[in-house]
Amino acid sequence: MSNILTRLRNRRANPAADDTAQAVPAADAALPMPRTRFGAWLGRPMTSFHLIIAVTTLLITMGLTMVLSASGVYSYDQDGSPWAVFGKQVLWTAIGLLAFYLALRVPVAVMRRFAFSGFAFTIVLLVLVLIPGIGKESNGSRGWFVVAGFSMQPSELAKIAMAIWGAHLLAARRMEQASLREMLVPLVPVSVIALALVVAQPDLGQTVSMGVILLGLLWYAGLPLRVFLTSLGAVVASGAILAVSAGYRSARVQAWLNPGADAQGMGYQSRQARFALANGGVFGDGLGQGTAKWNYLPNAHNDFIFAIIGEELGFVGAAGLLCLFGLFAYTGMRIARRSADPFLRLLTATATLWVLAQVFINVGYVVGLLPVTGLQLPLISAGGTATATTLLMIGIMANAARHEPEAVAALRAGQDDRVNRLLRLPLPAPYAPTRTEVLRDRLRSRPGRKAKQTPQKPPPKKRPRPADRAARGSRHHGGGQQATQSGRYGAGRRNQGRRAPTLEGQRYG
Repeated sequence: MSNILTRLRNRRANPAADDTAQAVPAADAALPMPRTRFGAWLGRPMTSFHLIIAVTTLLITMGLTMVLSASGVYSYDQDGSPWAVFGKQVLWTAIGLLAFYLALRVPVAVMRRFAFSGFAFTIVLLVLVLIPGIGKESNGSRGWFVVAGFSMQPSELAKIAMAIWGAHLLAARRMEQASLREMLVPLVPVSVIALALVVAQPDLGQTVSMGVILLGLLWYAGLPLRVFLTSLGAVVASGAILAVSAGYRSARVQAWLNPGADAQGMGYQSRQARFALANGGVFGDGLGQGTAKWNYLPNAHNDFIFAIIGEELGFVGAAGLLCLFGLFAYTGMRIARRSADPFLRLLTATATLWVLAQVFINVGYVVGLLPVTGLQLPLISAGGTATATTLLMIGIMANAARHEPEAVAALRAGQDDRVNRLLRLPLPAPYAPTRTEVLRDRLRSRPGRKAKQTPQKPPPKKRPRPADRAARGSRHHGGGQQATQSGRYGAGRRNQGRRAPTLEGQRYG
């Protein structure tokens, strides 16, 4: 109340100052301002970078916690210690965080320079893993290198390399205004080679994941809808053929279509996963208190860890995890939308689609909507190479967030950012086309300039028409008649310009 009285006294004492104070808010109100503090925070330059860091930290924390809870019994049975699987997961997470940090520091130009060589190296690894004695076979698939007790899956590296090379290729082709054939021919045949090598392992889950990356690249590159739908139909048909070609894959499809036909065989794992989800209810049995991991649910710490989350944390915990992945999707698409570099825009959008597709497939076969494919839940399931490569890709997305135009301007203007200062990251470079792209733009613009200058050239000499003779004769008369004839001359020029296409057709016809 005292503040109000003080304002009234000041208004009576100095009305001019009050008018000025009212004019300033009126001018500020004309500017578009966010209504809430959350809206103001979303409008900050480094919001995308902070969001991707925060979401990744939460997913890693939840993943390590659930791996420790779900793998204790299995680790004790296999190695005599309940910390074996968890220790390997922590080690691979540390390797992934190192890859995340390196991806944050690598310049975009260097990434594009080594895009094709990196993809070619992963193709060589996919060939080597198929050789008996070099690649190790597990669960009917020869797709791992085992060194000093640690396994590495080269198909995970091939997915990232294909995404980087495909984004680099399509971004360059879009600048060249390439045709549809030029967009498809370099990318699709080489990607089909990589897909064929993964099918030869065989690994249906990784094949589907690489197919999603290829379709994502083509979709975000602006492929026509008709061609995209044709490609999507071909990928779905190929996946259906692969699903029924092998014995164990066909058995998985039959168990999905009729879960009760082989309840103790191929349908056992899916039924136990649904039982675990049902036991969790709304709030769950409590962290570490689940019973499905006591050898009732195979691979509880790996492919079916979402069932353990539903059992121990309930519907609330499972829905919270899905909301966290939804926030990740929003952040990834926000980075892609705000990026000025077409390479980063394609790569970020494709990586976001890839992670979301794996989440959809994993959760889908856990709840019974899809047949079991073996794809892991990103950053949640126990899997060394998958965790490290996912963190590497998210590091590239965070690097793209730092290269948003507003973020580049803010960091180069000297605005303080605690995360960048803590990680000692270099200043991002603003986006600029390469010299080759600039030269091509100049070459494309030259014919347009010539076409604009062509109508300005004097017309070729022709025999004077009667109207032109009269106009020339009128030059020797008075000024009023000259003005009248000059107006007729302008009209004649306009009519001549309208008849120009017909004359050109006759000339070159």
